[in-house]
Amino acid sequence: MRLNTLKRAVVALALALPGAAIATLVAAPAAHADGCYTWQRTLAQGRTGADVRQLQIRVAGWADYRDIVRIDGIYGPETAAAVKRFQAAYGLRVDGIAGPQTFAKIYQLQDDDCTPKHFSYTELDNGCGKGGWSGGPLSPNATRENAVRTMWKLEALRRSLGDKPLYVNSGFRSIACNNQVDGASDSQHLYGNAADLTSRSSSLCQVARTARSRGFSSIYGPGYPDHSDHVHVDSRRENNADRSSNTTSWSAPNCGIG
Repeated sequence: MRLNTLKRAVVALALALPGAAIATLVAAPAAHADGCYTWQRTLAQGRTGADVRQLQIRVAGWADYRDIVRIDGIYGPETAAAVKRFQAAYGLRVDGIAGPQTFAKIYQLQDDDCTPKHFSYTELDNGCGKGGWSGGPLSPNATRENAVRTMWKLEALRRSLGDKPLYVNSGFRSIACNNQVDGASDSQHLYGNAADLTSRSSSLCQVARTARSRGFSSIYGPGYPDHSDHVHVDSRRENNADRSSNTTSWSAPNCGIG
């Protein structure tokens, strides 16, 4: 049994116990699911700090319809609402407060490298078959951080589609790779903010429609030029160049999205 699997089993046991026991187990180091990040306090509206920001990254895929969760370290109504949707999606008590049970579920979903368990850096870093996070407009570290945010939104999308596999056909692309595939000059793939998706259990229209409430500000699918065989999702409103924009860009005419 892998160490990660053993640790997740401990967390799963904690989730099955009464509330008081959960608090005790999750507070102990043995209950931490991995080496990525550990929350040291309960978070609720009014809290601020790096721990709030880390939480926001993991619940950003539970934004409201046409909305995003801002990764700003401020636990406001927007974050509380996303936490409630996360809690409801995983059968937890729905109160908008991130405490032991909510963190235990995140630990259960999270790998040592901070990626969610159903997605990996390898999937998002497949620019023309070459690894690495360099060659884009941002630093490799910034691009990699964006890819993590993208993966957590994909995890939420996957959950909303019945926890069936989603396949990433294209993630980060270097500038050279983007030119090679004739990508748009301002493609969000360059920033690690985008993924092109397919599914074997859901139609492309189901994927596109569901993505509208999973924190993606841009969605392109069937009926949009060159998108008949995949759905493109991205988070351009979180990109430095687009943070001031409150608009969404959705186009999948064959799915009734426009």
